[in-house]
Amino acid sequence: MRIQTLIDNIDHIELVNFEDFFAEIEGISYNSKKTQPGDMFICLPGEHVDGHEYAADAVANGAILCVVERRLNLDVPQLVVYNTQEVIAQISDLFYANPSTKVNVIGVTGTNGKTTVSHLIQHIYEANNQKCVLIGTLGHKFTSNEAYHDAKHTTPQAPELQRLLYYVNERGFDNVSMEVSSHSLEQHRVDYVDFNGAILTNLTQDHLDFHITMENYFRAKAKLFENLVTGDFAVINIDDEYSPRFMEVISPTVNTYTYGIKNDADVMAKDIQFKNNGTSFNCIIKGVSYSVNLLMSGMFSVYNVLAALTASLALGLDMETSIKALEQIRGVAGRFEVVTTKPTVIVDYAHTPDGLENVLNAAREITPENGKLICIFGCGGDRDATKRPKMGKIAEELADKVIVTSDNPRTENPQQIITDILAGFKSTTNVIVEPDREMAIKEAHKIAGVDDIVILAGKGHEDYQIIGVETIHFDDREKVREIFV
Repeated sequence: MRIQTLIDNIDHIELVNFEDFFAEIEGISYNSKKTQPGDMFICLPGEHVDGHEYAADAVANGAILCVVERRLNLDVPQLVVYNTQEVIAQISDLFYANPSTKVNVIGVTGTNGKTTVSHLIQHIYEANNQKCVLIGTLGHKFTSNEAYHDAKHTTPQAPELQRLLYYVNERGFDNVSMEVSSHSLEQHRVDYVDFNGAILTNLTQDHLDFHITMENYFRAKAKLFENLVTGDFAVINIDDEYSPRFMEVISPTVNTYTYGIKNDADVMAKDIQFKNNGTSFNCIIKGVSYSVNLLMSGMFSVYNVLAALTASLALGLDMETSIKALEQIRGVAGRFEVVTTKPTVIVDYAHTPDGLENVLNAAREITPENGKLICIFGCGGDRDATKRPKMGKIAEELADKVIVTSDNPRTENPQQIITDILAGFKSTTNVIVEPDREMAIKEAHKIAGVDDIVILAGKGHEDYQIIGVETIHFDDREKVREIFV
């Protein structure tokens, strides 16, 4: 892309040191260490570092243009804009020739369930003989059978996302099922992505270290639905307390579908039965009843499946085919994943009050009468501290035995995090405190009988621990296999 093309399409800019307007831009960079010759370097102000401070390094590595929020003392063309975080999305979309307009993009947002629902949609598409790319927390993959390509964020930064969407087009794929985080919406990472559909799983407390208030959190999520246009569709969990507010921001020209269990909806689950090997229910879709038999457990799994089936309805896909596809899925990595049996140890990503409550309720459904429910969990450091006592209260109420440990303490004192969690307990009689996560798993091994259920919550698919500023390898599933087998 020529520099002139960029200038012609970006409003409210100031040009500094420009001479050759026809120079070709070879790529987009916002990390000076990864800048290549011919790149434009976009200076992003961050929470800990400011990209403007690394512009000289980027130029030394070959950047031919810097996009900045303030003039820099560098002898290089500079495009001065009001907000580089907003402009990077526009530039990326422009550079990759508006790739999202050439593919059907479905965005899945919510506090919990995004990963599972996006996976279920990919399976549904494939069962209906359509190609679908998955983008989310675990990475991206072009088919449900292949391994994940690594991802640093639930939703990639704009240049990576637009490049991936461009590659989706190049490979001849028509559909994308994508997790959309509140951070990505607030940080403009998905600006200029043409979403054809949006799905809401739920909205409960999380990320208040970033959003500060639930109102801000809601406003960030709502952006995905506000930007839908005529002919697009929205799928809303009608049982969620925020659902009326989401419905209000959706244009009346958007096709809106609802799902739920407690309230009347376009897609509903009735006669739900939980079993040791899964869940069964009757799914009522526009008045027609379908029998559904899942290999997944828990009420949250029913909601996730309803969300995916409602998307199938909105997309006009064959419902019986879609149901059969979902009945074959055992789950997603790190989401209520059974790692060992006798005792049964389940690893789950639950790291919010609502998430922990859902997982423990699901585990209780399959705990034998003579068995105990044991919960191991911690809370992340440098994150919303207000949820810690709430999660402690939930664990005490729903589990028979609780082991409080560490979960990515980062730069906080692990003992202080644990103290915050313990503030939610009425009594610590049935609580074991073990800050070392591996030792906490060993404690569970000591006390768990063959009929007990052990929930190891918080990290799920993650294979690392962040202690201080150091990231070390740590995989809950690996540790469980080492200790319990």
